[in-house]
Amino acid sequence: MLTLLKIRNLALVDQLEWELGSGLVGVTGETGAGKSVIVGALKLVLGERADKGLIRTGEEQCKVEAIFNLSDSSAIDAILEEVGLDPCDENELIIRRVVGTSSNKQFVNNGAATLGVLRKIGQHLVDLHGPHDHQSLLSAERQLAMLDAYSGAVKDLAGYREQWASWRQAADDYETARAQREIGDQEKELLRFQVEEIDSAELKPGEEEELEERYRRTSNASRLGELAGKAVQLLSTTVNSGLEELQRTVVELSSIDPAIKDLSDEVEGANIQMQELERGLADYLGELELDPEEVREVEGRFNLVENLKRKYGPGLEDVIEHAEEARQRLAGSDNREEYLKGLKECVDGAMKTLRSRARKMSTKRKKHATALADEVRSHLVDLGFKQAEFEVQLEVREEPGPYGLENVEYLFGPNPGEPLKPLRQVASSGEISRVMLAVKNALADQDSTPLMVFDEIDANVGGEIARAVGEKMASLGERHQVVSITHFPQVAAVAHQHFLVEKRVEGGRSISSLVEVAGEERVDELVRMLGGGGIEVREMAKSLLS
Repeated sequence: MLTLLKIRNLALVDQLEWELGSGLVGVTGETGAGKSVIVGALKLVLGERADKGLIRTGEEQCKVEAIFNLSDSSAIDAILEEVGLDPCDENELIIRRVVGTSSNKQFVNNGAATLGVLRKIGQHLVDLHGPHDHQSLLSAERQLAMLDAYSGAVKDLAGYREQWASWRQAADDYETARAQREIGDQEKELLRFQVEEIDSAELKPGEEEELEERYRRTSNASRLGELAGKAVQLLSTTVNSGLEELQRTVVELSSIDPAIKDLSDEVEGANIQMQELERGLADYLGELELDPEEVREVEGRFNLVENLKRKYGPGLEDVIEHAEEARQRLAGSDNREEYLKGLKECVDGAMKTLRSRARKMSTKRKKHATALADEVRSHLVDLGFKQAEFEVQLEVREEPGPYGLENVEYLFGPNPGEPLKPLRQVASSGEISRVMLAVKNALADQDSTPLMVFDEIDANVGGEIARAVGEKMASLGERHQVVSITHFPQVAAVAHQHFLVEKRVEGGRSISSLVEVAGEERVDELVRMLGGGGIEVREMAKSLLS
């Protein structure tokens, strides 16, 4: 249960520490006193997006902290472990929310968490019903979920949903493949042409760089020959003849002065190097005299490769890969019928399993639908619907749907002699609140949510049945912790704990506070709720408590 709720600087609340007990906890107070702050604080704990307008005027931030004591924290611990947060310590869960003017933070067991984590945890902690939250009872999906909880089919539905996803994926794969079964003669011819065109080129991985180098040489052979010939001419007529004369001169110098013998050797070496350079350039010039047939072959190959790259590239590897893909598509089209047969077998097998799981759920639903209706009807009688009718109608589907082989509709007839109609067509807000309370009582044993909060759901019911509403909440309080924010003394009187929200003015500012009332103070609050003072009203308040 929720054992402690701390609020600081939230709306009219300056600072509040609320310690709750088990059973039904009643919260009362005058209109505008600030009872809604409690619900607002719980919504922050449950991960609802924060409005900075909640921050108390003049403050930079507001804080809300909730401490839950859980009988079994395994489900919560699994969520925390999944996101890397510390598990509960001795089944105690601490959630803290800080809303600032510039940033918001939230923590679970002192570790930073996201709003998504808070919302996921909150689904296991609190079931909150406001004046309009009972509208969820009108949802066909929610009605089915309630029936499954009552009939013990929740785990069956989880397994069914997994199988439904598997069947849906198999069916989608089959339909996609069937739509592509016939590629079309024109596309087939195109694929064959592409494969033949690329294969006929006999492309080799890595040949691109070598081919480009050969193409540059052949396409510039004329200019290369001109430059190489000029270099050979310069070496033979200018450099080498000059070096030979230089060598003779230096040799004669060294014969006269042996001290420059080393210089003579260097000149001789330079002369030899220039002669070798001349021979090398001459050989290169000879090689440049390409065969015209070779030139045409290189240019043709280069143009072929470039054309294929433009069509299927950008690179040579891409062209080769395109041919392989086209080949596979052709092979796939030839084997399409066999492939489709395999996919169809997968679809049929998945559907067979799906139907088997659906029939298992149907058996449980049909078995318990009447029992649920009978139990809800008995609670409705207690809540003032003495002759009301309630049925859980199952409409069988021809094919399995996302939630099984049937749709569900809760039918309600508040007045005898009138036909039953779906809840959304007949129920007023006051009626639907009591129907929801009746359903909650019927599902009390199956509902694992520890805390239920009812925020003025009795606002539209008459005073003569307010006591019955309170007793139903008290009955829920035997198996859950229940918080009821109410204007009815009949409801507040049956609470195991009674808290009063008061508003006062201090230093020119409004401040809301929450105090537990007992004994004569509780009688005083019930007297106020009954509408005035006097001995008779006070005796009536005491009578409600007794």
